[in-house]
Amino acid sequence: MQLIEIDPERYRKRLNKVIFACIGVLSIGSLAISQLLILLIPSPTGSHFHWNLLGVAITAISVFIILSKLRKHPFFYEVSYVWDLKQALNKINRRMKKIESAAQRGDYVAMHILHFSYCGSRQLWQLDNNTLTINHLTHLENKLHELAETHNVTLDATLYNPSQLASY
Repeated sequence: MQLIEIDPERYRKRLNKVIFACIGVLSIGSLAISQLLILLIPSPTGSHFHWNLLGVAITAISVFIILSKLRKHPFFYEVSYVWDLKQALNKINRRMKKIESAAQRGDYVAMHILHFSYCGSRQLWQLDNNTLTINHLTHLENKLHELAETHNVTLDATLYNPSQLASY
């Protein structure tokens, strides 16, 4: 995965539209399906919990399938990119301790992975307007740059490849 620049305003507008559409479809779809099931198959005890739950489950699965199919549509470009970026960063975070210790030993691949992770996190936090922990991220980036300088490594986030994680 490569980091790309995206417009934060455009991303937020599209993400909000996707979220509101999902909420609307989940609300209306769940009620419609559960009411249809209650109408067609009434419960003698008067409890319709299972039909309501089934309505929610069917609608949630439908929304997931629709989002998966629409993922490659140009409207979803920014939202899909951020989704992929979050998944890539989660994969790195699962192996972070091993990657950090390898970087401390001078492993240049580990340093590139950390650099990608920090650059991706910064972009993600700025897109989501989550600047509370940027200072901590800046501190980590400074430490990584010092480490890279010590080991004569030039950091480049474009050198990151997800297959590199298999080593850690």
